[in-house]
Amino acid sequence: MNKPLRRVAIFCGLLIMALMVRVNWVQFVQAEDLKNHEGNRRVAIERYAHPRGNIIVEGKSITGSAETSGSDFAYKRTYKNGPMWAPITGRASQAYGGTQLEEIYDTILTGNDDRLFFNRTIDMLTGKPREGGNVVTTLNNAAQQAAFKGLEGKKGAVAALDPQTGAILALASTPSYDPSKVAGNSKDDEKNWVELNKDDDDPTLNRALRQTYAPGSTFKVVTAAAALESGKYDVDKKTGIESPLKLPQSSTMLGNDKINPLCDKATLRRAMELSCNATFAGISDDVGNKGMIEQADKFGFNEEVFTPVRGVASVYPEDNRPQNAMAGIGQASNRATPLQMAMVTAAIANDGKLMKPYMVDRLEGPRSTVEQFQPEEIGEAVSAPNAKKLQDMMESVVERGTGSTARIDGVKVGGKTGTAQRGEENKDNPYAWFISYAKDDNGSPVAVAVVVEDSEAARGDISGGGLAAPIAVDVMKAILDGKR
Repeated sequence: MNKPLRRVAIFCGLLIMALMVRVNWVQFVQAEDLKNHEGNRRVAIERYAHPRGNIIVEGKSITGSAETSGSDFAYKRTYKNGPMWAPITGRASQAYGGTQLEEIYDTILTGNDDRLFFNRTIDMLTGKPREGGNVVTTLNNAAQQAAFKGLEGKKGAVAALDPQTGAILALASTPSYDPSKVAGNSKDDEKNWVELNKDDDDPTLNRALRQTYAPGSTFKVVTAAAALESGKYDVDKKTGIESPLKLPQSSTMLGNDKINPLCDKATLRRAMELSCNATFAGISDDVGNKGMIEQADKFGFNEEVFTPVRGVASVYPEDNRPQNAMAGIGQASNRATPLQMAMVTAAIANDGKLMKPYMVDRLEGPRSTVEQFQPEEIGEAVSAPNAKKLQDMMESVVERGTGSTARIDGVKVGGKTGTAQRGEENKDNPYAWFISYAKDDNGSPVAVAVVVEDSEAARGDISGGGLAAPIAVDVMKAILDGKR
């Protein structure tokens, strides 16, 4: 073989070798990624080739599947009371993908999960069509209905928890949307999708998990926890903090215009009942920014929460003295999700123990339980004795303070109102907050957080006790009535 032919042969050999390496790389290394790639239409066709499993609330499915025509997708997802349950289910769309429980547990719902291999094998041998598994939630139907109805016509959110387990009982967000209207890939679905994304109110935003707000005076329970944990304050001892209070390193005077004399050097209990700004700003300054961050962190601030749907981190920030004082009353850069404030309330109601919030009880295959979830304690947010003191103060707020609209006959209720400033120089309507817990005769508690982001009420009529508390009451009643 002459020299030119030898070079050609070597070059061809190298090309063949490179081709073999590439083929093996694609076949064995990239195979799984290519198989599940969102651009691989065969994956989507397979996903909708048979009915999906369902998302279950109290033994009943809140989802379904319907046969389609004129498409290579055999079935599409349907939803019952879609707008009410959208913050839980998310969507499963042929054209626009999945979110929330539909996306997180897609392999269970489609029957493709490795843990369902035995079921798939049995179905194949018996000739049965493939069955998807079910996602069984912790949600309470009556509580969800009460939350969604209470928020009707408003922008806001509700989160309700079982303090003893962390189970999410209600998670509502408004305005909402119907996932059924974008579940297919038709022209109508496309039109609905375009309209949905043009909506300035962002109906697809899960405000209970993904929107942070200034928590306003509801955060004063955290500041009170820091005060008690510091050992410098007690419930019925005068704090010695004057009202109005001159903010540190500032000429600004902070107080409650109409009730400054009642708040002047008030006890911790009285300051909680009246929601005295000066008292809690003074405590926050006394505890210091580091101490306040440590206390907020114990309640779950500054970390994302996975329920398993991701909740954004609520934030108590590093800040200067005057800003830290304002953060102690739930203003400045202090930001919290409704879920976070429900966690705060739940930890207090659970004698200081903070449980991880979760919304899925178990995953079911067609023939057996695939995975059972268990309650998980995150840590101690506040000592048990101090949690009892906080409960005592929150119950005083409802009995003879700003939270009187949350009273429920025959039920022990603790709460805290909040009206959080909003916008530059407080020009926008404030957020109306209410956090609360209720205990029935058996001592089994429920914790609720409600925020109303805006309303048609006049600015002067917006308050946590007036707008948010009635919603919380209806949710608590729905849960407690179901236990009796």
